[in-house]
Amino acid sequence: MIKALRTTENRTPEPVLLKDIDFSAPFYEGLQYNAPARGVWNIVHTGMLIPESHQVYVCAQGCLRGVILTAAEMNETTRMSWVALREEDMWNGEMEKRVIEGTAHIVDKMEKKPRCVLIYLSCMHMFEGCDFMMITDELSQMYPGIDFVECYMIPTMRKTMSPDGMMKISLYEAVKKLERDDGLVGIVGSNLPNDKASDLVSLIELSCHKVWDITDCKSYDEYLRLGAAGRIVSYLSVTDAAAKQLTERLGCEWSRVPLRFDESKLDESLIAFGQELGLSRAEIESWIDGRKSEAYAALDEAYGIIGDTEIAIDYTAFPYILEFSELLLKHGFNVKRIYSDNFPADERDAYERLAAHERSLNGHFIKLYPTNDPAMRFAAQASCSTASTQSAVSSVQANSTEPQASSILAIGQKAAYFTGTQHFVDIVEGGGMFGYDAVKKIAGLMIEAYQKPKDTKKIISHKGWGCDSCL
Repeated sequence: MIKALRTTENRTPEPVLLKDIDFSAPFYEGLQYNAPARGVWNIVHTGMLIPESHQVYVCAQGCLRGVILTAAEMNETTRMSWVALREEDMWNGEMEKRVIEGTAHIVDKMEKKPRCVLIYLSCMHMFEGCDFMMITDELSQMYPGIDFVECYMIPTMRKTMSPDGMMKISLYEAVKKLERDDGLVGIVGSNLPNDKASDLVSLIELSCHKVWDITDCKSYDEYLRLGAAGRIVSYLSVTDAAAKQLTERLGCEWSRVPLRFDESKLDESLIAFGQELGLSRAEIESWIDGRKSEAYAALDEAYGIIGDTEIAIDYTAFPYILEFSELLLKHGFNVKRIYSDNFPADERDAYERLAAHERSLNGHFIKLYPTNDPAMRFAAQASCSTASTQSAVSSVQANSTEPQASSILAIGQKAAYFTGTQHFVDIVEGGGMFGYDAVKKIAGLMIEAYQKPKDTKKIISHKGWGCDSCL
């Protein structure tokens, strides 16, 4: 018998149970699918954080399309230029010359000269062994009032370091050592403004130190002020290489305080950081207890409203989503789905506790889904019918003053996309929050997401969470 074939049949990846995975990389890494959830920042967004800077991309025209559209969506096309590579550039021995001459032409045409020029070389330059240092040295001699910074757009090299990690290094490359100010603490690595009420900022201010945050910088001189910091603090692991190089160059101290949700590890890191700032252990512990009680009370209040609603979480929301999932489970929430391709190696403790708990329950299991598997595009298609149903229900509920319930509450844009829900916490990379204050605010965001549906397709299509968008 002839059977009609359907593109979605048996194509959606089967989830694996969290308790059964091979930690910390449970899925095969090969050809990758990129879900159309665009909130995570890319190298264009990050480079725009430097005030009075200009970006120059030197690459093939096909590659240029994406970065140009990113700048256009941000309404920042005046801060970007490009030099298109030609096929003959690969064999005529003039690769460096083309970069220098192209960049010089761009700078000469600018009425107001930038203080800093970020030059992005591409995979083609790496394949050819282009001498980047020679390029920036020669341009620096030609334009002594401009800082030229090496940047890279080389996704083919992601096995060594992620594009995001490399961009974090470039982001602070122009910062020079200044007269040291031990009262200044620089928070580095976050693309997003650091929440002024976060545990990190509050602890710094409690110790009577000043905070440097790149998102507060309105001028290039304010950006360069980081060079005077007596201490650098980072909380995202993707920033580790950048923070290490920066502190070695500036000769200052480095405090690594990861954005975690494991209570004992969070307390330990906050106490250590507070003591590095000069506070006493007793003072810090008392301060932590107050914030912790508020955070957990907020979670309990949220559970009282959300109840057993299914929770789905993805890795773009927070770096330690297993610890976050464990925290929610401890407060009664029904965490059923996790969307992540791998986990931080130092999250093993949380994984082993979750796995042991699931085995003992012999019933309630968390399902783990990949996000990069090409077949996940069918999972997204399958969720469309669910989304359509929820949309119809939400349209009716929108005319009511009653709180609007949800069958699935997602935390993170990719979880929202794959489940098709309109009820989700729109957050990327922690949203600038940290510590127990983050837990408290997330609880409030979960209540809001549960009660008020969002236009998921419109929201997640915007590139760069928190950036201006022309869409």
